[in-house]
Amino acid sequence: MSNTSLIIAERSRDIGDFLVGRLIPFRKKRMVGPFIFIDHMGPEKIGPEHYMDVDQHPHIGLCTLTYLLEGEIAHRDSIGTEQNITPGSVNLMVAGKGVTHTERTPVSLRDGKESVLHGYQIWIALPRELEDMDPEFYHIDRKDLPSWTDGDATFTLVAGKGFGKTSPVPSYSELFMVSVKTDADYALDIAGNLEGEIGICVVEGKVNACGEEVGKGNMLVSKLDNQCALQVAAGSHLLLFGGQPLEEERHIYWNFVSSDQQKIEKAKEDWRSHLFPKVGGDNTYIPLPKSK
Repeated sequence: MSNTSLIIAERSRDIGDFLVGRLIPFRKKRMVGPFIFIDHMGPEKIGPEHYMDVDQHPHIGLCTLTYLLEGEIAHRDSIGTEQNITPGSVNLMVAGKGVTHTERTPVSLRDGKESVLHGYQIWIALPRELEDMDPEFYHIDRKDLPSWTDGDATFTLVAGKGFGKTSPVPSYSELFMVSVKTDADYALDIAGNLEGEIGICVVEGKVNACGEEVGKGNMLVSKLDNQCALQVAAGSHLLLFGGQPLEEERHIYWNFVSSDQQKIEKAKEDWRSHLFPKVGGDNTYIPLPKSK
């Protein structure tokens, strides 16, 4: 079956069935389902003098999903959460009407030794009717995520619904995020297993789509919903994500996402005026970036 998709790289290109490029948003595709932002962290060496220290910063109108492949991050937020995330587990913070948080290398890893931090931070836009919900936080351990094998491929359902399974990670719209790792060459056919827009992030290895090879660090987005077929090379790791698109356009500025530009403007002014809730015992503050 032919793929009808896009590929997304540093210089995005269209290969017929796919748009190819470097994660989202990018100029040809701002969202995939409700997913509005994907940030690839690392792999980066941490310690002995260089640690992760992201000071207090705000969010509205979205969920942040953190999924690590290596390393550990200590999360603290303004609703009182203190939670370390380890590889394969999921941290989901629902910003709703407004939340503040920090992300740091845990104290246990500030021991003078060197470690590696590698993973993904993902923003999922909330449906318009839930943009002003109260903030929430969830941590789901890797052992509680659905995992299964098909031939030479191992699947983990990180979030949402897919392949007849449901992740325990809360979701607020129709979406999916699936990890796929291959021990040998594998024919991946998504038709009938995932619903909605489909994005494929090549974490490691490579795939063949429409006769073109796409290597790690790139993303493909299918031009047809609900179907996509790829040849995946041995030793590859893919993240599949997407779902049903939201009806309204989303505005994005810094860490703020909303269907209403006025809510973005209010969030900007509230952050400038230090009106957001604070992380307990933390007086750090990342200033609002200047508008371009």
